Amino acid sequence: MNSGKGFYLDFERPIVELEKRIEEMRGQAEGSGLDLSQELHTLESRVEKLRQEIYHSLTPWQKVQLSRHPQRPYALDYIERMLTDFTELHGDRLFGDDQAVVGGPARLDGEPLMAIGIQSGRKVEERQARNFGMPHPEGYRKALRLMKMAAKFSLPLLTLVDTSGAYPGIEDEERGQAEAIARNLFEMSHLPVPIIVAITGQAFSGGAIGITVGDRILMLEHACYSVIVPESCSTILFKTRDRKEEAAEALKLTALDLHQQGIIDRIVPEPFGGAHRNYDEAAATLKRQIQEALAELRLLSPEELVRRRVAKFAEMGVWTE
Repeated sequence: MNSGKGFYLDFERPIVELEKRIEEMRGQAEGSGLDLSQELHTLESRVEKLRQEIYHSLTPWQKVQLSRHPQRPYALDYIERMLTDFTELHGDRLFGDDQAVVGGPARLDGEPLMAIGIQSGRKVEERQARNFGMPHPEGYRKALRLMKMAAKFSLPLLTLVDTSGAYPGIEDEERGQAEAIARNLFEMSHLPVPIIVAITGQAFSGGAIGITVGDRILMLEHACYSVIVPESCSTILFKTRDRKEEAAEALKLTALDLHQQGIIDRIVPEPFGGAHRNYDEAAATLKRQIQEALAELRLLSPEELVRRRVAKFAEMGVWTE
């Protein structure tokens, strides 16, 4: 499945232009009966070489753009392809149901688990209904309700993270946005079941961190993870959004940067050109990594899981001079 057609990023323009030339030449050959196989082979070789050059030398800002690709698979796309018997549960039992957060019990190769993800949308109506993937406090409290359910029934927990951040509206602050995120951090750190986190797209601000405390943190190759979006970082540091590329470089937000720093545990390869190029392949690769991580974690007792998890996060950001 190629779901990225019809949209391309600025740095992909040379590839798209060559692909259009190839399509035009194929149409010309079919319509006229001319043998243009040699010319087509030459252009296809150029396209492949150009793809290799571009995608093997992406800048941090270009990776941010890829992580935000509007055709990139979202949580429900992965759940549909990796899990079976998924039953979505709704509401936080305190205020309402936040459609930006989805979750419920499911099975991974027949074994039960609890899945929670942040979901955006593609059509305008769905994007509005899901608040463009920016959770409200009730979204984090719904996630917490499902986490506690997982603990009650000894279900491993899988979270799928893809958000530009928690929604910063006045009403959200009135309903305790910061408290809801902080509560999740505390509760997840002490949850007595295996927790696997998969960062699948953009994961920014406390909105991402609110469901990203885990025993194994997996991160897709072109995903990004940081305490702030590059545009806001640029505005704060340089008083202009125009230096977002510089901010993205300084934030060290790519999977490779974060793996080197020990923030994430594994980098999950994506289909060449990004996960939006092939949903099935992206999901199959992520599923294998989840299976491997879960097999390792099942060997640990609940007490050992919590002890290691707390130690893992306590060691982050520690340095000596």
